[in-house]
Amino acid sequence: MNLPRVLLTADDHPLQVYVARTEEERALGLMHRRELPEDEGMLFICDECAVQTFWMKDTPLPLSIAFLDDDGTILKMADLQPHDLEGESSDHPVRYVLEMNQGWFDERGIAEGCRITGPVFLPAYSG
Repeated sequence: MNLPRVLLTADDHPLQVYVARTEEERALGLMHRRELPEDEGMLFICDECAVQTFWMKDTPLPLSIAFLDDDGTILKMADLQPHDLEGESSDHPVRYVLEMNQGWFDERGIAEGCRITGPVFLPAYSG
C-alpha cells in the first residue's frame, strides 16, 4: 500500500493510519487485506462533508468504523463484517472516516464523543 501515513492519537493511544484522499484510494480502502497490524488503520478523507456510507465488499478483515467530525470527535461507531454489502452510514455529514481492526476502539475504552487528534483535524473551538 503506497499511501501516505500519519500518526494520530485516540485517548493517549497512538495509531498509525494510511490516508486515503483520492476517489480511487477511498474506493480501494482496505480491500483484499488479510491482516492489519494492531495499531494501524486507514483514515478516509472525503472531498465533501456529506453523509458517508461504507461497506465491506472484497474486504476479508472484520473492522470497526468511526465517523469523525472536523475536529476529530467520534460521532458514530459501528462494527463491520467481512464481505458485507450492507453499508454503514454516518448519521450526520462528515469528511473523515477511520477504520481499525474490529474491537480496537472497545478494547481501549474509546467511544462516541471521544476525540481523535492529529495534524489532519481542525483544533477544537474553546471559546
